[in-house]
Amino acid sequence: MLLVDHHCHIDRPEFKDDLDGVVARAHAAGVGLMVNISTRVAKFDHLISVVERFDTVYGTVGTHPHYAHEELDVTAVDLARYTEHPKIVGIGEAGLDYHYKHSTPDAQAQGFRTHIAAARMTGLPLEIHTRDADLDTIAILEDEYNKGPFSAVLHCFTGGHDLAVRAVDLGLYVSFSGVVSFKKSDELRAIANAVPLDRVLIETDAPYLAPEPYRGKQNEPAYVVHTASALAAARGLTFEDFAEATTDNFFRLYQKVPRPGATV
Repeated sequence: MLLVDHHCHIDRPEFKDDLDGVVARAHAAGVGLMVNISTRVAKFDHLISVVERFDTVYGTVGTHPHYAHEELDVTAVDLARYTEHPKIVGIGEAGLDYHYKHSTPDAQAQGFRTHIAAARMTGLPLEIHTRDADLDTIAILEDEYNKGPFSAVLHCFTGGHDLAVRAVDLGLYVSFSGVVSFKKSDELRAIANAVPLDRVLIETDAPYLAPEPYRGKQNEPAYVVHTASALAAARGLTFEDFAEATTDNFFRLYQKVPRPGATV
C-alpha cells in the first residue's frame, strides 16, 4: 500500500455498475484503503452496504451542509450510535458551504456544531466541508475547541492561508484534492506547501474534481496518485516519501482503522 483515499463517495450512483472495477483499479494503483464519506444519515443503509462489501473500504456517518436543514433532528448521540459499527471510522462530512447555500447558514452552523460534538464524544475524526466560509468556519472551530478538543480534517481544501494556519494551530489536518494539480492552482499549492508535512492528507472526493490529466472526467480513488504526485513535486519530495508521510498521517488521524501488517 502506498496511498489512502480518505475522502471519496463510491456509494454514488455513478459507480454502481462498476464498483468492483473502481476498487480493483485503486488497489492496482497502490491505493490500499478508501473511506467512503457520508452525506446524509438517511442514506446510511446504502453507504454501509458498500462499506461492508469490501475489506479495504471504510465509512463515516454525517450530513453534508447542503442537506443540513433536512437532518437537524439528528443528534450527536444519534451519530455516535452509528459509529458502533466496526467499519464506521469517522464523523461527517459536515460544515459550511456558502457557495450554494442549499441550507441556511444557521442550519449549517447548527449541524456543524452537532457533528463536532459527536466527534468529541466518540474520539473519531470529523471530515469538515468548508467553501466560501473561512471566517465562520474558524470562528466555530475555535469556539468549539475551547469547549473540549476534537480531531478533524478540512477536506478538499480550497480556502485561504489564514484558515489553514489556524486549523493546524488547533491540531487539525488539511486535505487536498485534485484541484491542487490544476495549472492555475499556484496559490493553493503555496498554501499546501505551508502546511506542515505531518498535517497533510490527500483525497479524490470522487466522483468529483478529477486531477490532471483526467480533469473534467469522472474521478475515482485510483486517481489520488496524481494528486500525490503534484503535491510531492511542489514540495520537492519524492513520490515515495510524500506517499509514506500522508499514509502515516491518515493512520494517526483515523486510529480506528487497523493498519495492515501492524501487530497488536
